[in-house]
Amino acid sequence: MNLLKEDKLAWISHYVKNDVQMVETFMSSVEENIQKAKDALPNVTPTPPDLKPQASAQELKARLEWGEPGLTIVDVRNREAYNQGRIMGAIPMPMDTLADRAKESLEPNRDIYVYGQTDQDAAEAAKSLREAGFQKVAELKGGLSDWKAIGGSTEGIVESQNLPGAEGYNVASQIKNSNETQQRADQQQMNK
Repeated sequence: MNLLKEDKLAWISHYVKNDVQMVETFMSSVEENIQKAKDALPNVTPTPPDLKPQASAQELKARLEWGEPGLTIVDVRNREAYNQGRIMGAIPMPMDTLADRAKESLEPNRDIYVYGQTDQDAAEAAKSLREAGFQKVAELKGGLSDWKAIGGSTEGIVESQNLPGAEGYNVASQIKNSNETQQRADQQQMNK
């Protein structure tokens, strides 16, 4: 009886080992095939350009229009200025609490665009974030004023009172503006 039991156990053990080996072989071939497919199609999904230490309003707008959600816009001005008007979607993180608040709420590998009252404020904020461990930080040159000059979306108390003109509701005009913004950003990339 024990011999029969041992035979059954040996038989089960043999087949389980074979099944495990088959699953391992199958999984490694699946992973290899996925990698081969990725290698064969390297540019199927467009990727945004690498984040540079300084960015123009056109570059940020082009990236947003491209549909890249993996970024955060940080406004380091005081709360009153932030409430009056800001880049659509920007989050407030005043300079005096910037590093601590960023560590609490942002991933260290997140792309961050930072702007302040002046370009010097943006540079100081970017330096503070980099020292806190955030390496993907871009200073938004020209800040809110450059953003508004290229027709970037804004929000806030004052901004909500500034209704767009007739062109703001014209879809064809918006598409044309988007294409022109992208061309300017591309031209800036080529000139650098």
